Amino acid sequence: MTIQKRYDDVLNILQEMLPDAGSELKFEGAYQLLVAVILSAQCTDRRVNLTTPAIFERYPDPKELSKASFEDILPLVKSISYPNSKALHLSQLGKALVENFGGEVPSKVEDLMTLPGVGRKTANVVSSIIFNNPVIAVDTHVFRVARRLGLSKGTTPEAVERDLEKHVSEELRPRCHHWLLLFGRYTCTSLRPRCEGCPLTSYCKR
Repeated sequence: MTIQKRYDDVLNILQEMLPDAGSELKFEGAYQLLVAVILSAQCTDRRVNLTTPAIFERYPDPKELSKASFEDILPLVKSISYPNSKALHLSQLGKALVENFGGEVPSKVEDLMTLPGVGRKTANVVSSIIFNNPVIAVDTHVFRVARRLGLSKGTTPEAVERDLEKHVSEELRPRCHHWLLLFGRYTCTSLRPRCEGCPLTSYCKR
């Protein structure tokens, strides 16, 4: 089987399994998604969704967030993992958006990565979902699943990202991220994958 045939088969099956796949974070617009994804690092989307309404009510846009201090934000994120670092990032984020981008969230991955608390994965998520740019965000789920299914032998998220983008058409890249992520989150889990009944077992390298 060629690597492209493997990709085509796997993506077709994932599309059948998850036809309506999308982000499980609740947000409206680029600013809210950016904040939510920053908070979601090593934290469940469910917990983030419980936390962000109070943040967005108090700081509805980058301009308002730019006025917030670390001490203002910390109580709002205390139930999130790594609250100190995330409160610091958010207190810096609003200022960076206002000072460097006119209060708007930039669309380019390179620009997004200049923002506090934004790594390549977060930048790719925002760039893909909001601006429909043909990039694939590689988080822990995508990294694990891509390697298990033989889509990549990459040993870093960046290497897996390059392999995925080499073999997945630009049109499918935004959805491919969600297919792999949700499959990894609910079926091909890290410790106890639900192999029984999984239609992708014949492709699995586990």
